[in-house]
Amino acid sequence: MKHIVVVGGGYAGFYAAWGLEKRLRRGEARVTVIDPRPYMTYQPFLPEVASGSVEARHATVPLRRHLRRTRLVAGAVTRIDHASRTVTVTPRDGLPFALAYDVVVVTAGAVTRTLPIPGLVDTAIGLKQVEEAVAVRDHVLTAFDRAAVLPPGPERRRLLTFTFVGGGFSGVEAFGETLALATALLASYPELGPDDVAFHLVEARDRILPEVSEGPGAWVVRHLRGRGARVHLGAQLRSAVGGHVVLSTGEEFDSGLVVWTAGNAANPVVSRHTDLPVTERGLVRVRADLRVEGEDGTVVPDAWAAGDDASVPDLAGAPGALTVPNAQHAVRQGRLLARNLVATLRGRRPRDYVHHSLGVVATLGRHQGVFQYRRLVLTGLPAWVAHRSYHVLAVPTWERKLRVLLVWLGTAVGGRDIASLGAVVEPRRAFVTGGAPDPAAAGAGERTVGINSGDASPVPQAANRATIAAA
Repeated sequence: MKHIVVVGGGYAGFYAAWGLEKRLRRGEARVTVIDPRPYMTYQPFLPEVASGSVEARHATVPLRRHLRRTRLVAGAVTRIDHASRTVTVTPRDGLPFALAYDVVVVTAGAVTRTLPIPGLVDTAIGLKQVEEAVAVRDHVLTAFDRAAVLPPGPERRRLLTFTFVGGGFSGVEAFGETLALATALLASYPELGPDDVAFHLVEARDRILPEVSEGPGAWVVRHLRGRGARVHLGAQLRSAVGGHVVLSTGEEFDSGLVVWTAGNAANPVVSRHTDLPVTERGLVRVRADLRVEGEDGTVVPDAWAAGDDASVPDLAGAPGALTVPNAQHAVRQGRLLARNLVATLRGRRPRDYVHHSLGVVATLGRHQGVFQYRRLVLTGLPAWVAHRSYHVLAVPTWERKLRVLLVWLGTAVGGRDIASLGAVVEPRRAFVTGGAPDPAAAGAGERTVGINSGDASPVPQAANRATIAAA
C-alpha cells in the first residue's frame, strides 16, 4: 500500500485526511497525520472564545475522534526530505525519528509573524491558538477583579487598558468581541465605570479590514469609536517594554494586555527545512491542482500542498493572483486535495482548484458585525446573524455544531459566564501552599504585563517559540 503522510492537522490537513478516509478503498493506501496538537483549531471561533461566547473545547475538533482509520503521530515535523521520502518527527517526549512515506501532503500552516520591536516577545500574546484566546479572556476577567479593589490611579488604569495590534480580520474581531465582554462586565462591577476601561486598536495602514471595501471599513472604525474604543490608524508599535506602549504617532500609555495580530509568517519547517521548491515568501510552490511544482514548471512526483503554507494560484481572481490564507480556501483545498490524490492513485487526472468567494463576514461583539458580498453590505445585527449562521455551518462535524449552538443558546438565556479560570495554569499552587496567599501578590503593582491567569508575570519568549513549534 502507498503510505500517505500529512504534515499538519489544521484546516487543510484535517479535511484532506478526512476526505481520504471516505474515498480510499480498503487496502488502497494508509494515511498518517503528524501534528503536535491532538486537535484541529477552528480559528474563526477564537475571538468568541476570547469573549466567552464559545467554549474553548468547542473551537477544536479532536483528531482521534474523527480520523478513525488514520494513524496519528503526536509530534512536530522538523524536516521534510523529499529526495529520500522521509520526514523528521520530533515528539514532545523521546528522540527525533525519521518516518518514511510514499506521498507527502504539506499542510503545516502559517505561524504568527513577529517583528523586532522592543518588549514585544516578552509582553505580548498572539491569537492563533485556542490557549491564547483562553488566556486573553481570563486576563480580562481577572483584571476587572483586581482593578475593582484599587483606588483610581495609574495601576487601575494600567490593568484596564487593553491593546490590540493589527487591523485585519482576526485583530478586529478579537478587539470587538473583547470590547463587548468588558462593556458587559461593567454591570457587575459597580466600583468601576466606562472611563476606567480603555481599548486601543493599532493599525499601521490608514484603514482596517482590507478584505472589505473602504465604505464598510470606515463604518467599522466609526462603530468601534462610538463604543468608546480608540482606533489608531497609520500608527505602528515602536515599543512595548514592561507593558509601556509607545506608538509611532508619539502616543504613550501603559497597557495591562497587548495582543499581537499583525499578520502571519511562513512556517519555518516549510521555508527553511525542506528540499521541496518554495517561493520567495517561503511557501511551497504548487500548481492549481495542488501538486507541488518544480522551478522548471514540472510536477514534483508524490508531493502535494495546500492551505496557508502553499502558494495556490487563484483562478477565480486576477491573472497571477494567489489565494489568500483564510479558512474558506484551506477547507476547500483540503477537500479537493483528497479527491485529486485518490484520482491520481487510480490513474485519473486531478482537477484545478477554483473557488469564488462567498463574501467576508466579521463579528464585532454581541449583536454587532459587518458582512460584504460584492456590493451587498450588511452591518449590525443582520451581519452578526450572518456570521453565526455561516460559521455554525462551516465548523466540521455535527457534534461540534450542536455543542456550539447549545452554548450560544445558554448565553442568550443566562447571559455571559464571567468566571475566570486563569488559575488552571498553576493547578498545584493551592496544594503546595496549603491555600496560603501568594507572597508575590503584594508586589503585583510593580510587575509588568501579565497574560496567564491575570497574574502580572511577563510572558516569556518561549511562549512565542512554542506557537511556532506547534504550527
